[in-house]
Amino acid sequence: MNALPIPLQSALLLVASNVFMTFAWYGHLKNMAGRTWFFAALVSWGIALFEYLLQVPANRIGAQTLTVGQLKVMQEVISLSVFVPFAVFYMGQPFKLDYIWAALCLVGAAYFMFRA
Repeated sequence: MNALPIPLQSALLLVASNVFMTFAWYGHLKNMAGRTWFFAALVSWGIALFEYLLQVPANRIGAQTLTVGQLKVMQEVISLSVFVPFAVFYMGQPFKLDYIWAALCLVGAAYFMFRA
């Protein structure tokens, strides 16, 4: 059985990494609103450790076949793809057309970074 293609391996690790990152950066706004910022920062750093444990290998694996620019644009596309459902469903924020416009800008960025 063949292993997953390197860009897909990197993308899957980046998706998982971004779930942790999004909770580390924004989850405390909902879960720890009554706590001090220092406590929230310590908890967020603990969550961010798992983000880095996935993000670093994702970039190292991806760098075998992708450029640094391609990795960065892929990361941004994945970040928005994780953030929007988090904001809408977990944080209860309204869906905005600005998410669509931002996504279209990232599609353009991905096109320019990945074209031959």
